[in-house]
Amino acid sequence: MTQSRRAATPKTISPANAAAKPATAKPAGARATKRTALAVPALPPEPTHHHPNLGLAPADMTAGFPEAAEKLRGDSVRIAVHALQDAIERDPSIAARYDESARKSLLHDAETLTERLAMCVSSNDPRWLAEYAEWIGPIYRRRGVPLADLATLAEGIRTAASGLGPDATVARDKALDAAIEVLRKNGRLAGDRHKRNALLRWLYRGV
Repeated sequence: MTQSRRAATPKTISPANAAAKPATAKPAGARATKRTALAVPALPPEPTHHHPNLGLAPADMTAGFPEAAEKLRGDSVRIAVHALQDAIERDPSIAARYDESARKSLLHDAETLTERLAMCVSSNDPRWLAEYAEWIGPIYRRRGVPLADLATLAEGIRTAASGLGPDATVARDKALDAAIEVLRKNGRLAGDRHKRNALLRWLYRGV
């Protein structure tokens, strides 16, 4: 009887002990919220261009310098001629390696590069020329034209395409630098008609 009374008697807490040890209740779901916050991945950066097939707005071709782009298109023939002359001055072997018909093709190539450059300047986006430089590798391999020669031609376009204004000039250089980097990188791949190292050619003869 005595033991049952002791078990039924509730334990009392003195006011002093209650003040010394306040009850700290943790909010429900706090640990789960913290885990959820750590599990959420960071959002990818906003793309600089959009694709209309994905339901997004297309690239704004007037976001850059459309007036400078029209100037490039209007002077594309003159720019191509001066670019080829500048390329021959930079690499005199171009004049010896290409006949008249091949040099006319290079002039057409320079006009195409200038058109792509105008797109980059108009939209202030270098991808139009850089992507084109990625696409044309197999074509120039079939033609027997090293991509290094096309990079030299692009440097000539930089010299010929002047008088665009300071901001448009920055957009021009950014696009040409991106394309030249792609051309020089892909020009080191097998199948390109670049000049081989004499020692390596001797070591791997017959392989």
